[in-house]
Amino acid sequence: MIDRQKLIGWALVIVSSAFLAYFLKTRLLAPGPALEKKEWLQFIVSIGIFMLGTANVRLAAMRARKRD
Repeated sequence: MIDRQKLIGWALVIVSSAFLAYFLKTRLLAPGPALEKKEWLQFIVSIGIFMLGTANVRLAAMRARKRD
């Protein structure tokens, strides 16, 4: 049986880390126009989603340990 909470957690971690890597590589470290408030907000929200996904994975692991 696939643990849906763990699967969703990993999906959140992977998507948000991919966005963070893209943002850091193409927008923050590369020369170009100044960053707008919208882009900073997306960056902060992506960090929050990464943290939420990590918590999801950890909580799923704790729940699995309690079942055993």
